[in-house]
Amino acid sequence: MKSALITDFYELTMMQGYFIKKHNPRVVFDVFYRNNPFNGGYTIFTGLEEVIDALEGFRFSDNDIEYLRNLNLFREDFLDYLSTYHFSGDLYAFEEGTPAFPGEPLVRIETNLMDAQLIESFILNQLNFQTLIATKACRMTYATKGKGSIMEFGLRRAQGEDGAHIASRASFIGGTKVTSNTYAGRKYNIPVAGTMAHSWIMSFDSEEEAFREFAEIYPDNAIFLIDTYDTLGSGIDAAIKVGLELKAKGKNMGVRIDSGDLSYLPRVIRDRLDQAGLDEATICVSNDLTEEIIQTLVSDGVPIDSWGIGTHLVTGGSQASLNGVYKLAAKEKDGVFEPTMKMSNSFEKTTNPGIKQVYRFYDASGNALADLIALNDEKIECGKAYTFYHPFSMADYFVMKPQNYHTIRPLLNLKMKDGKRVSQKRDIREIQNFVQVSLLQFHKSYKRQINPHIYKVSLSENLKELKLNLIKELKAEQNN
Repeated sequence: MKSALITDFYELTMMQGYFIKKHNPRVVFDVFYRNNPFNGGYTIFTGLEEVIDALEGFRFSDNDIEYLRNLNLFREDFLDYLSTYHFSGDLYAFEEGTPAFPGEPLVRIETNLMDAQLIESFILNQLNFQTLIATKACRMTYATKGKGSIMEFGLRRAQGEDGAHIASRASFIGGTKVTSNTYAGRKYNIPVAGTMAHSWIMSFDSEEEAFREFAEIYPDNAIFLIDTYDTLGSGIDAAIKVGLELKAKGKNMGVRIDSGDLSYLPRVIRDRLDQAGLDEATICVSNDLTEEIIQTLVSDGVPIDSWGIGTHLVTGGSQASLNGVYKLAAKEKDGVFEPTMKMSNSFEKTTNPGIKQVYRFYDASGNALADLIALNDEKIECGKAYTFYHPFSMADYFVMKPQNYHTIRPLLNLKMKDGKRVSQKRDIREIQNFVQVSLLQFHKSYKRQINPHIYKVSLSENLKELKLNLIKELKAEQNN
């Protein structure tokens, strides 16, 4: 069971209002975001499997009901309704791990109004954070250019216990190889890793003694932290001495640097290790790494085998949150769904109305060309020409001719029906692999760290016309 109190309070006050007024039509809500995080070119849609699991068990316990009763704001008949509540709607979504772009409905909820309101906060809480962190991890992984794996070491810097666990999950989906978070390792079946802290070394009389004692206990996992006192002096000297003892026993070792000049130190250490005959020894670096630092070090050819990253990975670093939103797109009236939209003085914040589907167009080599947001009842199929309208500038468009594309795939697929999962739950490794395979379908210009190319997300002609007509109608009503 997942407590349904994980919601903003106004969702409950609105629900009671709907309940009292008997105003509970079928509705459709979209989840989308407006801007790519980190000034990047994409996001990695993450958190879906957690959302589905939670929604299946979204309930108010007896203690939850008693808490609400004691607030002296809710009627007893409404509390009786909440005591039997369960999510009963349909959920359509992108596959978790899909590269996604601004304005696209990543999740579509079809249910009654009270149901839809209650789950809004929880859905955004899960998807916004996990998508942000998975995207960050993906950017960091891409920055390595395959030269060294990333280890997520963020538990002690994460935003609380729950934030740490789901950050570990999202980071792994985005491309990290291990986590230092033991609980997350168990819960999500992520490989765990960790060796020693400075306190281990400081507790012994010398670095050499500390390394030797550790190597005796963990001969197959001997990574020595060499910057406690003097990285290029006693630290590397002791590591080499114990490393040679391990090599004589057929074991390998590594060193970790957690401070200092990460461009200079690994070069000197690599030379020292190689000169000592420890050419298979590995070098791990940590210390407030970002994707920009990683990219610079890799481009400069610094010999680094793995990257331990905490703060800037599990917190989002330069960006605290993803601006995902949850907006009403259609509501039932007299048995028919009518499109609806939020108007704004800023056209970019005027939402796209109606029940929608997103189609991704690919060339014959499987490369993604552009995405088309269309109305769900439109028949989008291969062999036809389609006009792609800019989402914010209706005079800007291009035509996708049949000879310009090879395959079209709908991205929103049914994941829950009547509140129950209908899709097979995917293993976290399967999702991680899906991310890497999916990213290969996009040109490198969309994935670069600085000034990425903008991937085209457009509106179909029917959706464009619907949106313009609704704007005219709403403005006419305002002027009357």
